[in-house]
Amino acid sequence: MIRRSFAVVAALGLLLVACGGGSKKAATTSTTTSTSLVTTTTLPPPTFPLTGLPATDPTNLKRPALVVKIDNADGAGANNQARPQIGINQADIVYEEMVEGSVTRLAAVFQSRDSDPVGPVRSARTTDIAVFTPLNRPLYAWSGANRDFAAIIRSSALIDVGVDAQPGSYERRSLHSAPHNLYTSTSALFALAPADAAPPPPLFVYRATGEALGASAAPIASIHVQFGGGAGSAPADWTWDAASNSFLRNQKGTPDIDEAGAQVTTQNVIIEFVGYHDTGYVDPSGAPVPEGDLVGSGECWVLTNGMIVKGTWTKPSTDAITTYTDAAGAPIKLTPGRTWVELPPPDGATVTG
Repeated sequence: MIRRSFAVVAALGLLLVACGGGSKKAATTSTTTSTSLVTTTTLPPPTFPLTGLPATDPTNLKRPALVVKIDNADGAGANNQARPQIGINQADIVYEEMVEGSVTRLAAVFQSRDSDPVGPVRSARTTDIAVFTPLNRPLYAWSGANRDFAAIIRSSALIDVGVDAQPGSYERRSLHSAPHNLYTSTSALFALAPADAAPPPPLFVYRATGEALGASAAPIASIHVQFGGGAGSAPADWTWDAASNSFLRNQKGTPDIDEAGAQVTTQNVIIEFVGYHDTGYVDPSGAPVPEGDLVGSGECWVLTNGMIVKGTWTKPSTDAITTYTDAAGAPIKLTPGRTWVELPPPDGATVTG
């Protein structure tokens, strides 16, 4: 046992000498540095939820949505005329709905931009609750309604910043005759947002840069939208303008010009065909007041980038976001930018070019 241990020790000694362990020279230490590659992912810049455009103003990005009901009366004589309006070219989204007969009213939704002033402001309709409840408790600017409609609005998820609740944020201007002369300011109304107000969710799906539309898309030059027969603010026409990459709006056969002298334009037009039922109320002229049937599903036409895609809109509940899908069931993607949503009755639109 002793001899075997001595042999092992001797062998180890010889190995150390062979490897330089017995040299009296200073040992050389070799250090190897390992460089690890760190991969970083660049996140896309945030976008405004209601336009899909880059959020250039982080303060506005945090704001809630603001809905302003805008008069669109277009009858004969100065006392029945709301045009030209101001603010509809600055809104992220504009909805057009039937209020009585073929008279329509606009609802301008602001979040990314402002308009000071904006108007003329007019009354609420119960259709608005289904349209705007998905916006995450938006501010809602209006100028009255009948007692029952007002009670329904005030008990909804909309935050009341109307003239009765906030009279100091409204003024009468001399451009139009009453009742078509009440105006407000988006900056004044945004200042009324409660501390827990939150931004709205996206309502639409947008195409990425260079992304093509689906196979069912077809070129379109113009479309005609009709909200019933008789006198009123309808009809409207939208015409594609390739030079500005937008659709231009005409109303009752003439260019729809805002107070600044600019024609109303938008990057997207959604024609959402909806039924209307009689609420049992009448307006001062005796015309029945309808309410749009926004919960359910129906036909839609989406105009974007000079093309039309026909498909289906679906909204399973009042607080659900409406989806728009093509014949294959895929989401119809919009061009980042502003959007008009027309809510005509079935068969209320025709392709004219």
